[in-house]
Amino acid sequence: MTNEIVKEIIFPEKGTLLRRNDSQELKISINREDIKSIFIINGTSFITKNASESDLIIKSNDYYMIINKGEKEIETKYSYNISNHQIIYDPYRYLDSERINFKPEDFKQIYEIPDGYIDMLPKWYSFKFTYPNYNLIFIKPEMGLSIQTHQIRNESWEILEGNPIIISSNKVHYYVKQGQKFEIPINTYHSVINPNKDREKFVVIKEFWNGKFDEEDIKRVFNPNEYK
Repeated sequence: MTNEIVKEIIFPEKGTLLRRNDSQELKISINREDIKSIFIINGTSFITKNASESDLIIKSNDYYMIINKGEKEIETKYSYNISNHQIIYDPYRYLDSERINFKPEDFKQIYEIPDGYIDMLPKWYSFKFTYPNYNLIFIKPEMGLSIQTHQIRNESWEILEGNPIIISSNKVHYYVKQGQKFEIPINTYHSVINPNKDREKFVVIKEFWNGKFDEEDIKRVFNPNEYK
């Protein structure tokens, strides 16, 4: 492994891959002014404001990702070659693929979907069945929901299947086990990532809410699937 400095350009509203560091400390260098315009995943921390240079020091075996929330390109410099680092999640892996929305019958062949749903929201990367009091959300392998907030509702999640990565407020939870629950207050950053490589291993979440449920009540702060 060489110790040459490696550079990466992050375009506005885009992010790097979510990677896992190897056995040595990694230092990421970004122009001091540009640090004000980034979100950082560093281990179990999700840093969205008041980031500092110390937040760009990645300990051995920790996870890391940079998101550019500014209006211009940002250059990152890594203290050594990161090409051997494990890729946990590539937000753009299927960006150029044909976007074919899932169909209800596809899921009914794999899962026992409870009767009584009153609405459906099929996408190419997820599928939501809406019931009177909760939603069932299925997330495709190697895909993630946008990082988002809500202004008029709280949410509660229960993980049913799939060992997802959960972003909740300023924390990142990796490979969450079945049955674990999360509370998502109003104006809290949150997301679900399915890191599974098995094409049939969907993440399944049971979502409850308190307040007014409205699909328009979503502010996407990182939208790699470009869903509108």
